[in-house]
Amino acid sequence: MENQQKPLKVLLSAYACRPDMGSEPGVGWNMARELVKHYKIWVITRAENRPFIEAELTQNPIPGLEVIYYDLPAWARWWKGKNRGVHLHHYLWQIGVYFLAQNLHRQINFDLVHHVTYGRYSAPSFLSLLPIPFVWGPVGGGESAPTPFWQDFSTSNKIYEFLRNIAAWVGERDPFVHLTVKRSQVAIVATPETSARVSALGAKRIEVIYGQTGINQQEIAQLGQLPVEASATSIRFISIGRLLHWKGFHLGLRAFAQANLPNGEFWIVGDGPERKRLENLSRELQISDRVHFFGNLPRDLTLSKLGECDVLVHPSLHDFSPTVCLEAMAASRPVICLELGGPATQITAETGFKIPAHTPEQVTVDMAKVMQRLAVEPDLRVRMGKAGRQRVNQLYSWEMKGKFLRKLYTEIVHQGA
Repeated sequence: MENQQKPLKVLLSAYACRPDMGSEPGVGWNMARELVKHYKIWVITRAENRPFIEAELTQNPIPGLEVIYYDLPAWARWWKGKNRGVHLHHYLWQIGVYFLAQNLHRQINFDLVHHVTYGRYSAPSFLSLLPIPFVWGPVGGGESAPTPFWQDFSTSNKIYEFLRNIAAWVGERDPFVHLTVKRSQVAIVATPETSARVSALGAKRIEVIYGQTGINQQEIAQLGQLPVEASATSIRFISIGRLLHWKGFHLGLRAFAQANLPNGEFWIVGDGPERKRLENLSRELQISDRVHFFGNLPRDLTLSKLGECDVLVHPSLHDFSPTVCLEAMAASRPVICLELGGPATQITAETGFKIPAHTPEQVTVDMAKVMQRLAVEPDLRVRMGKAGRQRVNQLYSWEMKGKFLRKLYTEIVHQGA
């Protein structure tokens, strides 16, 4: 394995790590599952992930994977709610994990430690203090919603964006973040925006990976079985995700209204605090008869809805690695996104449309034109869909990400030898 008599002993820090999930929990789990094919892997994750991981391992054992569960004592996390205080909890959790990892290292003598999730460039990893090579990332978070788009936000959402920017500013001045950057053999980043921020912090080596998330071959095969139809008389758009202000779904609805496609529909799968506002907006735009809200659906039903639609609309204002765009491409669907953050690195001119993001009005006009074009050019939808599926296979499978990390690990360990 990797030209060594024994496989490397690798410690992964994965605060978010859960089977059968997207986003960061899926990143933690899938990265461990891929790397254990080649290395002895220990994963430290939160105790609340235990029932999900153990249920999966009972059904599908993974030889060579050791999972260690840790959480802060109750008195140090009483204030944490489902969506409250998660970043502070993550910060404190990592301090506790460092002391746990110190003891583990004395027993096991790891060859390398890798911080996987959460992937925020403005938050430190105390595991960088271990006396072994440290890999950081993929990290994101350097993206932000352009100021002109704040005009559409409610007061509470503007406060959210302001505090998010302040948190990044504070994080960039945290001495432990600087220490993390300094001790990283490599910082893996997911977007150009984050690359610029990490570079400014003084990273000695930056590797840009094609997004944080990926799709395994089984999922690619399943998504490839969804039907692809090319009708010139009707078109159906879909947006999938949490209904949050920065997801930009309101921009998609405005563009759909302006496109004025009598035989068009817009489906929205997901739920969240913006749902009522989006429903009201569809009525104000007089398109409520062609817009359908499905709420949260199980993953299989969500993918089934994707299979009934022609184009994914994902006008997010600061996503750094959305899985849904990859799923759409794997399902041979073109994607409409903004030229911001992670989606702009995932989508190419061959696989969809990246709308420049100057003002909400400009985005609405430009996106409406794209919708009109896709409605009357079904062959273009098919061509872009095929190119998207090919791109996912080449760059976004977990197998390809594993290959990238294996090469990186080998370089780093040999440098330290």
